[in-house]
Amino acid sequence: MTTEIRPPQQPGEPQSAAAPSGPAPGRGVHSPGRAAIAARHLRTDRWWASPALTGFGLLAFIGYSTWRAFFGLHTAYAAPYVSPFYSPCLAANCPAMKSGADWALFGSWWQLSPALIVLIFPLGFRLTCYYYRKAYYRAFWSSPPACAVAEPHASYSGETRFPLILQNIHRYFFYFAIVVAGILTYDAVLAWRNPAGQWGHAGVGTLVLLANIVLIWAYTLSCHSCRHIVGGRLRHFSKHPVRYRMWNLVGKLNARHMQLAWASLISVGVADLYVYLLASGAFTDPRIF
Repeated sequence: MTTEIRPPQQPGEPQSAAAPSGPAPGRGVHSPGRAAIAARHLRTDRWWASPALTGFGLLAFIGYSTWRAFFGLHTAYAAPYVSPFYSPCLAANCPAMKSGADWALFGSWWQLSPALIVLIFPLGFRLTCYYYRKAYYRAFWSSPPACAVAEPHASYSGETRFPLILQNIHRYFFYFAIVVAGILTYDAVLAWRNPAGQWGHAGVGTLVLLANIVLIWAYTLSCHSCRHIVGGRLRHFSKHPVRYRMWNLVGKLNARHMQLAWASLISVGVADLYVYLLASGAFTDPRIF
């Protein structure tokens, strides 16, 4: 594109239309009232590295969990351990379980993987999570790509229209997440039994499931909705000392919400992978006592 260069106008000459300067008024970063900066950003660091790594990490977990959800039914249980992807068992097509919650609420008519039922709730909780929203908005939609980097979209409606308006149901997924965490806690307790059902057993898998549920509870309780439920809508904290202390505890976890989100996501994958390796006969669970 070339810009026409005109000589300065001499006195007495008729007025001519001024040549346009800069980008034409539009929407987004070029809308009226925004700073007239031609560059999309002035950052000189590798600002693209963080959204790129985030996108890679999320895609890796999505690929792994999809494979396990569809094809991992017969390697989801290795007594006394059960994969967090398949607990609780909500369909009759689960193999005979020697541990974990076995409810079979969906009966024999459900022919797909039972993990597809289970994963709806933790997946919905994480998809609507405030941190994960920022993560995948930046990584996949470039909305915006990074701080101080203009997004390429011409318009922005936020979370006021379908489908993003559904993000507002995050608080309800939080209640389901509490139930799921409780069930996985039950599985972690049963992991202290040996394959014969006797208590007093501890293997490496016991510690894997224990670490997983600790991180899941930490991430769940660090949720912004949990913080609001504990201490929100109070005019005077002094009149509610118990809720104030709980609010402070949740606030400390909330400050590490991003780190807990990734740590718990990785721990879920590691726990499932460990059960898969045991069930497939890759090795025997090392016993601690």
